Amino acid sequence: MLNLWNLLFLSFVHFSSFSVTLGGVSGNPFTPKSSFIRYWNKEVHKEIPNTHFLLSKVSPLTAVDSASFSKLAAHNNLASRLPSFCSSAKLFCFPDLSSSLEKHSKDVNFAFYLDRNFTNYGSDRLAGLDSFKNYSENDNVVVDSFRRYSRDSAGHKDQFSNYASASNVVDQSFNTYGGAATGGSGNFNNYNHEVNVPNLRFTSYSDDSNGHGQTFTHYTEETNAGQQSFSNYGKNGNGVPNDFTSYGKDSNVMGSDFSGYGKTANGAKDTFTSYAFDSNNPVNGFKSYGDGGNAAVDSFSSYRDQSNVGDSSFQSYAKSSNGAKVDFDNYGQSFNEGTEKFTGYGQGADGQSIGFKIYGRNTTFKDYTKKGVTFSRYSNESSTASGKVVVSKWVEPGKFFREKMLKRGKVIPMPDIKDKMPARSFLPRTILSKIPFSSSEIDQLKWIFHAGDNSTLGTIMLDALKECERPPSPGETKRCVGSAEDMVDFATSVLGRNVEVRTTQNVNGSKKNIMIGSVGKINGGKVTKSVSCHQSLYPYLLYYCHSVPKVRVYEADILDPNSMEKINHGVAICHLDTSSWSSGHGAFLALGSGPGRIEVCHWIFENDMTWTIADS
Repeated sequence: MLNLWNLLFLSFVHFSSFSVTLGGVSGNPFTPKSSFIRYWNKEVHKEIPNTHFLLSKVSPLTAVDSASFSKLAAHNNLASRLPSFCSSAKLFCFPDLSSSLEKHSKDVNFAFYLDRNFTNYGSDRLAGLDSFKNYSENDNVVVDSFRRYSRDSAGHKDQFSNYASASNVVDQSFNTYGGAATGGSGNFNNYNHEVNVPNLRFTSYSDDSNGHGQTFTHYTEETNAGQQSFSNYGKNGNGVPNDFTSYGKDSNVMGSDFSGYGKTANGAKDTFTSYAFDSNNPVNGFKSYGDGGNAAVDSFSSYRDQSNVGDSSFQSYAKSSNGAKVDFDNYGQSFNEGTEKFTGYGQGADGQSIGFKIYGRNTTFKDYTKKGVTFSRYSNESSTASGKVVVSKWVEPGKFFREKMLKRGKVIPMPDIKDKMPARSFLPRTILSKIPFSSSEIDQLKWIFHAGDNSTLGTIMLDALKECERPPSPGETKRCVGSAEDMVDFATSVLGRNVEVRTTQNVNGSKKNIMIGSVGKINGGKVTKSVSCHQSLYPYLLYYCHSVPKVRVYEADILDPNSMEKINHGVAICHLDTSSWSSGHGAFLALGSGPGRIEVCHWIFENDMTWTIADS
């Protein structure tokens, strides 16, 4: 005999086979999209605007899948069906990689590979060359692992060319790569070029090797907001040269950690040329670099030159070393004041030679060895010429502008407004409410989304959670939302039920000069408040929404300045009260002036949005 649950489920399946039309959208009445339309009609009492824009973000799950995954979430069992859940719900998840023990007897040219786990590849190889060209290019999420690659090899060469270029989120791990190798070399050229979020780990890379050199050229150029770590790189090596050229050039908020790099090595030679050159806020940490080494030669030339602020920390660098030679030439000439911190630098060392030539300002030396150290042309002044370059580089033309620029016929630059986040969808509230959302429960979240300890995905989730948990700024009301219903709830709690949501129509005109066409003033151009929602990187679509008081919101036709044809319809918001903004805010670098002295306007980027009280 069928029980009540089975009868209800059969009725649900039978009824869900019929199609209905709600709010002009045809579909099954039990899907997340139909459910959201009913919720909108109930809460807002107004025909849903921008139907395609909003509904495109609602979960694409079918009615049956939504019910099934909701049940799994309720029993804390989503992890068992994660690949299917990620695919069906259109989420951002990392692939689960199995070990690859494939062997090749001859030289190999790897092209167009994606998401591979190399374990014990090339071990004990004698001479030869393995090359990686156009590897993992133009993809959304790239996960590659190289473990014990080229271990115990002799005279073997590895070449990485155009590796993972133009991809979005890249996670690559090199563990004991080239360990105990003799001779040969590794070359990383044009590696991770134009990647959005690179996360790269080199652990015990070239450990115990002999003369196995590595070169990093054009490594992570023009990337955004990533992290790279080098742990025990070249440890116990003998005569190992490493050359970093144009590493992290033109990058934004790139972090690098060097821990135990070249530790107890003999005759190491490391060269950093144009490292983090022309970058925005690069953060580099050197801990126990060259510790206990013998006859090491380290050279830093044009390091962090022409960059905007930035921070470098040298802790126990060349400690207890013998005959080390370290030269800092044209180091840290940042625009705006960056920081360098030297703690225990060269302590216990013997016969060292450390030279600072044309060294930047704002440096803290603590417990620094006084023996064998020379300073030449140590600078306490910033470079005006390089500063101008950095402002134009890192405060993108058109990113901020004055209200007077929103006039018909004005030609102004438009920044890159393209959404660079991985494509994702909201979760249905029935599933979202059953998944934890707290930094205190990060271990549970890692388990659900198959993110291992110290994994990139785990770091991404924790960063988003901490930003969501951050106390609001003065006058700010904020909430992170992972469902369309939660976004409606927050917007209506701030603005009332008579709301509209607006966004820029497309990305046409990005990175070009545009002409302003007809301009519309929302709410008659009155000073008002709005709710702006910006994406955060997370497995499902997550928005950081916050109320913005004292603004004016505009809509404007965007024209091609040559043909005068309309190519876009933009939404812009002008912040009238900037008194609480930092004096180092990019808007003031670009426009001049300072906090509270000018208004600052910007476009609403692709897939971001602003909610306002609807025009009566």
